[in-house]
Amino acid sequence: MTDMTNGAYQPTAFGLPSDTGGKDLGVFLPIANGGWILSSTAPKLDGSYDYNRKVARLADETGLDFIMSMAKYRGYGGETEHWRHALDSTALMAALAEATDRVKIWTTTHTLLQNPAVTAKMMATLDQISHGRAGLNVVTGAYKGEFAQMGAWPDNVAHDDRYALATEWIQAIKALWTQDSVTMDGRYFRLDDCMSDPKPATRPFLVCAGTSKAGMRFTSNEMDALFLSGGDIPELAASSRAAKDDAASIGRTVRTYSMMTILFGDTDAAAEAEAEHYREGLDEGALLGMIRAYGFLDAEIGKENAFVRKARSTFMTPHVLGTPETVIERLSEIFAQTSLDGLMLIFPDYLTGMPIFGEKVLPVLRRRFPSRVPEPSHV
Repeated sequence: MTDMTNGAYQPTAFGLPSDTGGKDLGVFLPIANGGWILSSTAPKLDGSYDYNRKVARLADETGLDFIMSMAKYRGYGGETEHWRHALDSTALMAALAEATDRVKIWTTTHTLLQNPAVTAKMMATLDQISHGRAGLNVVTGAYKGEFAQMGAWPDNVAHDDRYALATEWIQAIKALWTQDSVTMDGRYFRLDDCMSDPKPATRPFLVCAGTSKAGMRFTSNEMDALFLSGGDIPELAASSRAAKDDAASIGRTVRTYSMMTILFGDTDAAAEAEAEHYREGLDEGALLGMIRAYGFLDAEIGKENAFVRKARSTFMTPHVLGTPETVIERLSEIFAQTSLDGLMLIFPDYLTGMPIFGEKVLPVLRRRFPSRVPEPSHV
């Protein structure tokens, strides 16, 4: 029995997924309607299982490294009802694990919603279904309206406290994955001779997206990788270096990733014209819903601050527009000038964009960035 009284758990190392190949290139699955473009003139993604299964199969067949799904419980509204219809992340990924052969399967769980013993069991199951390809994206917060609608918003847990909660949460899961039973009397979670079997044969890969000081230290202590918020190349380079330096300061390594939307065109001008077409269809109602979800007051929404100006581009992530050759050069520049270990890709229409990426872009990127020294990690 492992005693985790007051959260004083000493982690036990065990096997991580093999770390081979070059830069990690994966796909952020469109599991909610509208994808990642706030526009009525963008391709109509329905967020359905059938569509996501086709995307997962394409990722597997074209040689991408991973697929990841978010966990979303309330949309942004507007005329497109953006993200109103969203699939459950882990149920979806279990099905897609069965539908694929080699691509890594990363699901998402909110620490504020899910008991660690339940998550430990879910991930052990996903490990079996995927034969060792499972990964977990740990989300430590959420938008208040999303959780308040189900009575799950903890008003007494401040921003940095969420990382204290998440630390107890993930340490409990790691203990349940490695120990016969776990007893824990922590600030946020209590386990009493708690058992969780079977254990995962391969420890699921752990990622999160906390870039505050507290979030970065949580990643350094407990995670394998960190998703960085978007920005230009100097900003990405600085953020990636800061995350890696923070992990190195405590004797660990972490991988860093960012997100990127890819829009292809026969010419760069054609791709830009398509992007402008999306901007003309900006769903103002969904935009306001998203901004409110981020915590802006109504009085602030009308101000043209940097966040609002960026949101008005309709693209919810940084984006690269142009011919396959332009995309190759842009992504190569990002990898060459930052220490990023990979990118999670988004497409306006995955079923048309991914085949182009797989045929014309991916082979060149694999040749230019052929290998990465495996980075040891610990539970």
